[in-house]
Amino acid sequence: MDRLDNLSTFVAVAEQGSFIAASRQLGRSTTAVSRAVAVLEDVLGTQLLTRTTRAVALTQAGQRTLEQARRILADYAQLRDAADGNATPSGLITITAPEMFGRLHVLPLVESFMAAHSNVEISLLLLNRMVSLIDEGVDLGVRIAHLSDSSLRAIRLGSVRQVLCASPDYLAMAGTPLHPKDLANHRVIAIMGARPLPFRWRFRSSTNPRSVLVKPQLVVNSVQAALEAASRGAGITRVLSYQSAPLEEIGALRRLLIAHEPPSIPIHLVYPVGRYLPSRIRMFIDHAVAALRGRFPEVE
Repeated sequence: MDRLDNLSTFVAVAEQGSFIAASRQLGRSTTAVSRAVAVLEDVLGTQLLTRTTRAVALTQAGQRTLEQARRILADYAQLRDAADGNATPSGLITITAPEMFGRLHVLPLVESFMAAHSNVEISLLLLNRMVSLIDEGVDLGVRIAHLSDSSLRAIRLGSVRQVLCASPDYLAMAGTPLHPKDLANHRVIAIMGARPLPFRWRFRSSTNPRSVLVKPQLVVNSVQAALEAASRGAGITRVLSYQSAPLEEIGALRRLLIAHEPPSIPIHLVYPVGRYLPSRIRMFIDHAVAALRGRFPEVE
């Protein structure tokens, strides 16, 4: 193995946290991966990793070397990409997004991008959990959240809001709430999440309580189920604005208490810091930004 290959192997071990996981990612034997790291340590004259039976950890020298190795590999990838000139983009892009957002907004982009670039393959992971891009080998991710992960570079695409909605039939029968406290007199459909009961919905208001305790008549573990129940008149539910938008557009749901909606939640396209992006990934980012930015306007 040459030294660049040893560097890339070391980076894989450091990011995966184990020789076994790195060997699976690289398609090599664990022995070959371990040997490559040992050769690199011998060349550099320092220990880069501390090894246990289950995992590895970076030494201080290893942490410094990891940052430098990423830059070297990124520079080499950029040089190789530039040498390709106008070569047709090819290869695999792995993307993750929340299930419903991905189905509604990312999948159409994937289809149109593949139609324009037939040599590109895309693996789209629609998951309602936070995916570690580095640990799980993902190139790009859509995050609908306030970001705190400094290992990711982010491109803001817009924002969404938490909104209340109900069907016209339900509102005709039960009346329209004018204030969050009015929810005590309405049927509520809640979505079970990571937080335990009770269900407390937050609102923006300068003179009234910032949150309201709701007692749902129906609790579901699916946003789609909550929307379908609400559209059939089962009560009032709370979702993200992009989730209810298709049903609002056809008049199946109406948005409620707009003046009391909490601050918006940003949408970002994210990717790991310190990696050079191959042309296929840069082109997909441009494609996604052009299509999505402006579709979710920033509203405070």
